[in-house]
Amino acid sequence: MTGINDRFYEDLPVFDSFEGVTEFEAYTPVPDDWVVLISDVVGSTLAIREGRYKDVNMVGAATITSVLNACDTTAVPFVFGGDGGTLVVPGSIAGTAREAMLDLQASSVALYGLELRVGAVPVAELRKRGVDVTVRKFLLSPGNHLAMLAGGGADLADDLIKDASGQWLLKAEGERPAPDLEGLSCRWQPLASRDGTMMTLMIKGLTPGLAAESALLRRVLANIARILGHDLTASAPANEGSMQFSWPPAGADREARSLARGGPAWKKKAWVLGTGLVQAWCEKFDKKAGDYDAPKYREELRTNTDFRKYDGVLRTVLDVTTEQAQAVEAYLEREYQEGHLIYGVYLTDAALMTCLVFSLEQSEHVHFIDGSDGGFAMAAVGFKERLKAISPT
Repeated sequence: MTGINDRFYEDLPVFDSFEGVTEFEAYTPVPDDWVVLISDVVGSTLAIREGRYKDVNMVGAATITSVLNACDTTAVPFVFGGDGGTLVVPGSIAGTAREAMLDLQASSVALYGLELRVGAVPVAELRKRGVDVTVRKFLLSPGNHLAMLAGGGADLADDLIKDASGQWLLKAEGERPAPDLEGLSCRWQPLASRDGTMMTLMIKGLTPGLAAESALLRRVLANIARILGHDLTASAPANEGSMQFSWPPAGADREARSLARGGPAWKKKAWVLGTGLVQAWCEKFDKKAGDYDAPKYREELRTNTDFRKYDGVLRTVLDVTTEQAQAVEAYLEREYQEGHLIYGVYLTDAALMTCLVFSLEQSEHVHFIDGSDGGFAMAAVGFKERLKAISPT
């Protein structure tokens, strides 16, 4: 059943300069009947320390994939968080979206060996508690967007879902169908740092009031760009030098298990290996085969990554030199000591890319970026420690 507000996100105007993420007056409140869906991997930090960071990323991306497939033609905002995802869906299809998340939750241990926590909080409930859910639509390329969320609602929804009472948790019970993860792929090699260090950052302002928060984030983005000597786009992890494709493709087993939907995984793996071989040939010789045009796809892919985003926390993965990483961290530490912000940082030598391909023919595909070795999840450790230090209760 279609709701009157279902086209809200699809009809939103777009902005194409990332600095617009700080213009909070331009964000639009989502309709009151929409619902925030949250997922995260239980015990993700331990799993990452055991070397299972790609599995953790895959589950986070699978959450978004399952809900988008269930929502079909209805456009909904989503944010990839490394070990989970946040989506905001219309009330008319919230039940369908919940069922999709529960299907994945029921299959997560079998598919990836990881337990998934999922929950749902109505936007109206969040507004009753004094926060809001507002959104802007960042244009990556024609037909491809990222949602930017503000208002504090996503943060509160995450806290409520992790609350011990479990009021907002969703729990899969009984036998459930396999999740629809069509389009989820992870075939590229890790993105090796061109400049030596992949820096994963999480930054949240502490200044009261939207105007002050906006000014702070503008200053932070400008100072990071000044330290780097260029716009953040020039430090994007996916670049000509870092993107490498080999055969058999990385992640073939994970992709096959994800797409099998209860059937024999070997059949899907044969398909992944076969299409991967064609893709490898196209990549090696810069050729086109069917809908896959290697030079065109690589150019689109570099544009369509989520290496920078905002959901109440500014998150980014940047390819930098060791000296630049040290300078950025020193700058953020000064801002933290002065009480302006809290931050988390994690340094490694590569980034991971998990792909969501809707249509090659229509050039509709989005690519989720995280620092290798669990970038966002590990950056969150320091982030939470600093947050606790300033508000120990």
